[in-house]
Amino acid sequence: MWDMRSLAGRFLVVVGVAVVVLQTATGGSARPAGGSPVALVTAESSDEVLAVSLPAGKVLRRVHLVNPQAIAAEPSGPAVVVSPSGTVTLLAYHSLRRLKVFRSFRSPQIAAITPDGKWAYVTDAATGKLCVINLAERKIVDTVFVGAGAHHLAISPDGDRTWVALSEQATTIVILDTSNPAAPRVVSRFHPSVAAHDLAFAPDGQTVWVSSAAAPYVSVLDARSARLVATVSAGKAPQHIAFIPYGKPRAFVSSGYGSTIEEVDAGTRRIVARAELPYGSFDLATSGDIVATASLLDGEVSEFNGETLARWMTRKLAPATRDLAISVWP
Repeated sequence: MWDMRSLAGRFLVVVGVAVVVLQTATGGSARPAGGSPVALVTAESSDEVLAVSLPAGKVLRRVHLVNPQAIAAEPSGPAVVVSPSGTVTLLAYHSLRRLKVFRSFRSPQIAAITPDGKWAYVTDAATGKLCVINLAERKIVDTVFVGAGAHHLAISPDGDRTWVALSEQATTIVILDTSNPAAPRVVSRFHPSVAAHDLAFAPDGQTVWVSSAAAPYVSVLDARSARLVATVSAGKAPQHIAFIPYGKPRAFVSSGYGSTIEEVDAGTRRIVARAELPYGSFDLATSGDIVATASLLDGEVSEFNGETLARWMTRKLAPATRDLAISVWP
């Protein structure tokens, strides 16, 4: 995700929910079984985190936090909210009550939650560290130096590997062994052929999709060797990536400056659908068969059908909405 101050114009946490999704006969929103989907949205210029019902677009909760930018959440777990001014805040599931505020960071950037839902990893650009938070105990249990500018990150579906991009226009990507999630260790680093922005493991864990900070395509890299396997055409850089792993796995690639979102067959890497986005919709999240995006430049949140990319909803919620995650509320 881009710092607003560096915007001469302008981050994924991607959330997946292993639940049955039912499509209504009238083509309405796909609903996760056992609850209702709620988008947790950071509205940094308003100093708020918003809980927004899907597909109605109704604001259910407002939480005041200073300069919230990145957010990560499990469907029924706490949310991790990152402010680059130096705080990381844990919010309780559903109530969004503050559980803990960590103030030991210098410039935290992106949070991601491990597949088992027990740990959160947070990158700190100023210190170059990856920090590990035990969500149950609400404490930082480890830090590991990865390199200055630590920013976007991706955790493999089995949790054994984590990739970290060093900056929003990364010329270096660091690979960590996270088979012991409480104690990550750096195992290698490499230099992508084009500057990298966002990262996402494919659902089978065999490849990592890396979006560009400059080029109009996404690079698909072998997860073991980091060698280029394929490229996928995309809109204007930078792009962000999210997957729906259920059924036939699909990738979604957003281009905020191109005002587009693409649905890509994760196996064949062919684009199967494309739709328009509100301008500035960089970040996206998925849950069940829902794809949601947030616009940093006009404050609109949109929801799409994850099968067809038909748009179900767009609502303007704030002057700027940067990041979002999807929770499931009773």
